[in-house]
Order: sequence, then structure tokens, then C-alpha cells
Amino acid sequence: MRVRGALQDSATLAINSGALAIGTVATAGLGFVYWWVAARLFPPEAIGNASAILSIIGLVALLGEAGLGTLLIGEIVRHPKKAPSLVAAAASIGVAMAVGLALAFVLGTHVVGSTNLIDGWFAGFVFVLGCGLTALTMVVGQAFVGSLNSTGRMIQQVLFSVFKLMLIVVVAVVSQTSSTAILVTWVAGLLASWIAVDLLTRGGARRLVGIPDFRLLHTFRRKVLDHYALDVTVQAPSIIVPYLVLVLLSPAATAAFSALWMLVATAAVIPAVLTTVLFPVVRAGPNKSRHHFLVSLTASLLFSLACAVFIFVYSQNILEIFNPIYREIAGSSLRLLGFSLLGLTLKFHACALARLNDAMRKASLPFALGGLLELGFVVAGAKLGGLEGLVIGWTTAISIEGICVGLLWTFASSLGISTSPSPEFIAPPPLQI
Repeated sequence: MRVRGALQDSATLAINSGALAIGTVATAGLGFVYWWVAARLFPPEAIGNASAILSIIGLVALLGEAGLGTLLIGEIVRHPKKAPSLVAAAASIGVAMAVGLALAFVLGTHVVGSTNLIDGWFAGFVFVLGCGLTALTMVVGQAFVGSLNSTGRMIQQVLFSVFKLMLIVVVAVVSQTSSTAILVTWVAGLLASWIAVDLLTRGGARRLVGIPDFRLLHTFRRKVLDHYALDVTVQAPSIIVPYLVLVLLSPAATAAFSALWMLVATAAVIPAVLTTVLFPVVRAGPNKSRHHFLVSLTASLLFSLACAVFIFVYSQNILEIFNPIYREIAGSSLRLLGFSLLGLTLKFHACALARLNDAMRKASLPFALGGLLELGFVVAGAKLGGLEGLVIGWTTAISIEGICVGLLWTFASSLGISTSPSPEFIAPPPLQI
């Protein structure tokens, strides 16, 4: 009865988090099938290279998105009439920056010749298109969440998973088993999902976007930069880990690592979803901010612990399901990877607390130091102990960071730091930091 009462008090949080959770579970299930098909029909080297390319796309899109999507989550609920113009301006800038960074990466790797991941003009074109579409998905998907209409985001996630699964089967049937073919299925599925979600919602995606109002977006420039700094320092290290596995170890090791990394990343979406929805929910009803926060944190920690134990016990079985050769490559070296979810959960909630207190700029420095710790431990672990050392290094670093930010959150709460909106959100003119 207490659980039911708590959920009723957090109805908006539960409904929107539930929609995203459903989309995440469906995406996880279909994603498992997608990578299982790929692991069965594609060589490990192609899987490893594709995983590295997709991690670069994620990083480029994150840098291009520039905190605009996160800004929309907090501001759409405050400016509902101006939301389409704000979303259009944010999407235009995010896509343009992502495409520019992608072109710079392709040209840079071509000139330097340091990697053959993107081989040929067609692969380069698909890579650039994928970066632009991923940035667009970040911005518009966040806009769905910010408008407390997470169902649209859920539909897009499910459609994306269905389309890319269908396409991976098609390319395998026509004997296209390269990393570029995997990339094509990913990008084409993403494009098709947005077309389909607009059709299914009868123009719902288009109604979310209007005539760009760059002047209005310009008034939020300082807030955007603060969100940008926090987004990059929090998310960038985990995004580039698969690429580091490729560089430090081998494509085959990356393929085995990516199989379990996908499960961990999918599980991490649950606490990430809760903290994402927490942002607009608390903004809309600050009087229950502490209650919403505790519900989100408790549910996330219990879920993360269950996933960690599952991966610890069944890691080798999971690898064998994907491809028996993955178990030979990795053995039991990945069994501790799931315990990083506990540190990630604390990290996500500390990040949400920083946003709710408008302390993004102050929080970005500790998170940047934590990101350097993560990358340093990953590199050192790989050098000293191969794949197992890399996993231990990552799990140790993220756990240390999670405990530190958890203690910081406890200390901040004991001081009575409020998560209610500051006066700057009552009056929309230029925001004060």
C-alpha cells in the first residue's frame, strides 16, 4: 500500500518513466536479437569495428547536440506556447554542429591515415548522415520528454529497433557482412523510424517543430553552455569506451566486450530515464521534489543491483548465446561489468540534482575529473591485464566516482539544498547562474 501510495503521488513521473521504460525494454529485447543476428552472420572483426564506429557517432552527436536537448527538457514545460520554435532552433543548431564535427573527423582521419574504420566515400557519407540523425534524435527525443509526452519517444525507439533488425537480416541475406553494412542498417533504421512515428502520430513529430526562433534560444545561451559542459563530462567517457577497447586490444575483443556492454548500457537507461523524467516533473511540481528524488534513486539502485548479479552469474552464458567464439575470446573477464551500474546510478542522480539546483557549471568540474579517472583506469587496466583488467579498471573508477558523488549528495541534502525552481524560472528573461 505504501508503494502504491508513493506511485500515486508521483503519477506524472511514473507514467512518463513507464513509457520510456517500455520503449527501453522493447529496444533492449529487439537490440539483443539484432546483435545476436549480427554476431551469428558477421565476423567478429566487423562487429568490433562497427561498435567502435557507433561509439564515435554517439560522441560526435553528443558534442554536436551541445546540451540543447537537456535544455528543452527543463524549459518546454515553462514555455509550452513557444516550444515548437525553440525545438526547431535547437534541432537546427544541433544537427549542423554534429554534421560539421563528423566531416572534420572524416577528413582528419583521411589526412592522418591513423585508422581504416571509415573506408571509402560511401562509408564516410553514411557516417556523417548518422551523426546528424543521432543529434536530431537526441534533441527531438528530449523535446518529447520535456513536453511530458514520452509516448512519442517510446514509439520512435521501438520502430528504430524493428527497422534496424529487419535491415540487418536483409544485408546478411545479400552477403554484405562488413562493418559499413551494419552502419547502414543503423542509420537507415533511424531515418525510417522518424518518418514512421510522424505518420503513426498523424504529424505529431512535425507539430513538435515549428519556425526556428534563434533569438529565444539565444536568451538561454548560458544555460545551454552549462548543460553542455555537464552532459559531455558525464556521458563522453562511457560513450568512447568501446572505441578504446578497439584501440587498446583488438576488433575481436571489442566484439565480445560490446555484447555485454550493450546489456549494461541498456540497463543503465532505466536509471537514466528516471532521472531524465525527474527533471521536468520536479520543475512542474517542486513541492514534492525530495519524494520524487528518493523514489527514483531507490528504484534505480535496486534495479541496478539485480542486473549486476545477473551479469556476474551468467556473463559467459550470455556471450555464448551471441556467438560461442565470444566465450573463448572473453572467458569470465567481463563478469564484473554489471557492478558499474551502481556507480552509474549514483552518478546520474547526482547529475540530476545539479541540474535541479542550477549548479551545472560547478558540477561539471568534479564530473570532468571523474571522467578522466574512468578513462585513466580503463587504459591502465587494459595495459596491465588485457580485457579483464580493462573491465576491473572501469568498474573500479565508476564505483569510486559514484560513491564520491553519493556522499556529496548526502552532504548537500543534510545542508537542506532545495530543488525548487529559482526566481530565474519564474520570469523568463535572461537567465542568471
